[in-house]
Amino acid sequence: MKPSSAGSTDVSGSRNRLAFEPSNSIADYDALLTRIPTIDDVLDGHASALGNDRVAYRNHVYRVVNLCVAIVGGRSEVEKIAAAAVFHDLGIWTDRTFDYIAPSIALARKYLVARALEDWIDVTGGLRRFGIPRPFVARLFATWPDAGFHWRLVQLALHRFRTHPLSPLPMVRL
Repeated sequence: MKPSSAGSTDVSGSRNRLAFEPSNSIADYDALLTRIPTIDDVLDGHASALGNDRVAYRNHVYRVVNLCVAIVGGRSEVEKIAAAAVFHDLGIWTDRTFDYIAPSIALARKYLVARALEDWIDVTGGLRRFGIPRPFVARLFATWPDAGFHWRLVQLALHRFRTHPLSPLPMVRL
């Protein structure tokens, strides 16, 4: 590897040049991410499919996450990176195929849609509870009040409709 004139490092000797450009934020190369609940919860849910390969796949996922965080230069996107990393090869084991892209995407989509239910409960102020008891939802809102969040969502949605009338909201585009 040789430094380029712009301060990046050339990592390819082929015609298609790829340069790694350090981001402006500071990566913490001393501290590794070793416990991310999203990863561990997903892997626990697929422990039987992973079988004896569980530890090896878990280690692979954590290496990928730590490398992505190092490349990004900060931890602000850890949850997104963790979700992508934990599912990226999982279809190999769940569907027992090396043609794993589609099964891995399906697993990730199912996981993300389930998380969307939690958001819908909050966004609807508990009108849609998906089986969660009303007293629990009421206690959540009493503990963490709205503080203008839902009104702000209405304002942002109206602005979106005015500026992009033919483009559906992201939660509708599944």
